[in-house]
Amino acid sequence: MEDFSLIGMTSIITAGLTIAIGSIAPAIGEGRAVAQALMAIAQQPDEAGTITRTLFVGLAMVESTAIYCFVVSMILIFANPFWDYTVSQAGD
Repeated sequence: MEDFSLIGMTSIITAGLTIAIGSIAPAIGEGRAVAQALMAIAQQPDEAGTITRTLFVGLAMVESTAIYCFVVSMILIFANPFWDYTVSQAGD
């Protein structure tokens, strides 16, 4: 198998695994956060504004993990440094 094929396959598989595994934990975390916020609002309806504001800040932080995984997978697919290195070595 050529180096080009191996690097291409490895990059695509790694990008897929990065997105798949990297989005599981944020999804579970967001679900638990929303469930707890709804329980807190049900117990203390007067504090709904404060709870909601804090919930949105927390959800943004949790979601950033999934966004970072997405960025890494896009780098692996479209701006792969290993691919550039292999192409430069093949030209020698």
